[in-house]
Amino acid sequence: MSDGAAGRGMMARVFTAGLIALLAAIGDPMSVAGQVAPAPGKRLLALDDLYRVREVGDPRLSSDGAWVAYTVTVRDSARDEDYSAIYLMSWDGRTSRRVTWGTEGERAPRWSPDGKSLAFLSSRGDAQKGEQVWVLPREGGEATRVTSLPDGVSDYAWAPDGRRLAVIARDPDPAAPRNGPGGDTVKAPSPIVITRFQFREDNIGWLTERRARLYVVDVPTGRATLLTPGPVDAALPAWSPDGRQIAYVRKTGEDADRTFNNDVYAIDADAGATPRQLTTFAGNDNDPEWEGGPPAWSPDGRTIAYEKGGAPELFDYGMQHLAVTAAQGGGPERFVTTPSDRIFTYPHWTRDGRSLLFLIEDDRGVQLGRVTAAGGPIERLVTGRQVISGFDVGGDGRIAFVSSTPSAPSEIFALDPGARAPRALTHENAWLDSVSLAPVREVSVRSPDGTDVHGFVVTPPGYAAGTRYPTILRNHGGPVWEWGNEFYFDWQLFAAHGYVVLGANPRGSSGRGVDYARAIYADWGNKDVADVLALVDTAVAQGLADSTRLGVGGWSYGAILTDAVIARTQRFKAATSGAGQGNALAGYGTDEYVREYEVELGQPWAHPDVWQRVAYPFFHADRIVTPTLFLCGDLDANVPLINSEQMYQALRSLRVDAQLIVYPGEYHDIARPSHVRDRLERYLAWYDRYLRVAAGAR
Repeated sequence: MSDGAAGRGMMARVFTAGLIALLAAIGDPMSVAGQVAPAPGKRLLALDDLYRVREVGDPRLSSDGAWVAYTVTVRDSARDEDYSAIYLMSWDGRTSRRVTWGTEGERAPRWSPDGKSLAFLSSRGDAQKGEQVWVLPREGGEATRVTSLPDGVSDYAWAPDGRRLAVIARDPDPAAPRNGPGGDTVKAPSPIVITRFQFREDNIGWLTERRARLYVVDVPTGRATLLTPGPVDAALPAWSPDGRQIAYVRKTGEDADRTFNNDVYAIDADAGATPRQLTTFAGNDNDPEWEGGPPAWSPDGRTIAYEKGGAPELFDYGMQHLAVTAAQGGGPERFVTTPSDRIFTYPHWTRDGRSLLFLIEDDRGVQLGRVTAAGGPIERLVTGRQVISGFDVGGDGRIAFVSSTPSAPSEIFALDPGARAPRALTHENAWLDSVSLAPVREVSVRSPDGTDVHGFVVTPPGYAAGTRYPTILRNHGGPVWEWGNEFYFDWQLFAAHGYVVLGANPRGSSGRGVDYARAIYADWGNKDVADVLALVDTAVAQGLADSTRLGVGGWSYGAILTDAVIARTQRFKAATSGAGQGNALAGYGTDEYVREYEVELGQPWAHPDVWQRVAYPFFHADRIVTPTLFLCGDLDANVPLINSEQMYQALRSLRVDAQLIVYPGEYHDIARPSHVRDRLERYLAWYDRYLRVAAGAR
């Protein structure tokens, strides 16, 4: 129940007409709710600045370390879609150039082993077949398409010889309508036959026997050889140094839908080869759904490092550590990052094979660390209050990484061997230099039972000390996720609009260990409600927040928590609940979490008391008085629309002011730029309606 990015749609459908009249009545959506004052010579952040943010990511070093390839993603207002392109930056930071210009966009740059070519994914030329692998000469020229798999490519990796690719591609849908030469549909879609235990997945839809397969593709000819037939999905391919084998991740067990047990396998890169299971832990190893990296072969090919999950019964509540195992199988699986109780991802070997580099999530930050392959103390190479979201390592020890801070969206940084501090390589968001951003500071508060809760307070630009401001509590998704020291456009927009913004990491959040995360296990909307309210109480006690003008909101689990908050207290005057859930019973059989439900809550007919406990907001809807704006995508299979519909219907039945906004063609994460903008505009209008200062007051 977390956030990501996918989906498309047309203009938003509004099920009630009240908001249109509201926007007209308010007039300028940037009208000020509290005192704000930009610094001299600067301006406040505006809603349309959403289209100016450039998201930088996926840094990749060339084999000689001279160039860093990376992506820049923008929201294209003319085409109303996100658009990404690939850029190159010289290691010294002096030369940069854009190298792809396709109208469909490009992503996932990967250097060939000799550094002479750069591959990428794009749907250019035939969007109906999805993204394919293209290869571009480093010195320029036209890109050549390498793959032609019917349903596109989702992931790939170069073989060491530079002549082959390991490719992940999903089976084509035989029931899907296809267009003929004239554009007419050649056949009507067939009925969808469902036989699987888990039968829905966000961004995919219905799950039939179509699977994600591992192929080897010959680069010169484009010929694809299937390696993984059968009823399993393959993910995260990684070549052995000698190019003979591919490590990858798949489920283990007779029915993959009923287990969290991902394991690391290896297979010879030949047709008909038999895969070897390398890890045997009953928990979730190298889960493809986590934002982590593939298994990593040591330089000598003898050992594989991977992300080892927690106890099976904890699934997402468990922490991920780094472990190593013998590449030929049969060897012990050994932790290298214990006893640290944090989340470790993206293992990379150093060139000498003696150490591993990785990312470590630790209490509102993600840092770059190193540990010896034998295990031992963790050395933090890049610290500071920031969130690093990806990195790459060159053969000479150069490291390129992408990082964000509360005052800066993601940019690429370089860490030279032996250097004490990194240096910035890109400045894609230099336009923010003319914007007066809101100060963001870390805070720590005590929950009523004494639990230490960490979070953030954002004050408007030009905040006037001693003045109480209308305040918005924002709840994060997950629940096993956390607000970090990175740039949140919505926080800055709310603050520029005159609101204090509060972001708590209550129990259930990641970054502070297993016990803190699992504290809400089968008990949603209880301890975490107390924790987020503790931050609100502190802000009121310190004179920051106006207790008569409090708002709350969130998306995904953040909306689940929002529903619980407004059912347990009537102190909030406005709420926004995006892709949330007030009645867990409505989720069973309608979303993608059947495994998680049955492990954490039990079967509904066997444990109705547990299910009703976590469905507190719906079964206590008569206690809700807070006007609430519900929003959701109509294709959402993560937290489907039915959940928002139920809560909306309950509040309308009780004559509590509520609206339901449905975004057509959108999955869990709203993707179409006009929808993203629309959502922010509606947030502001809703909060302004109930929390803004009376006309003329400042």
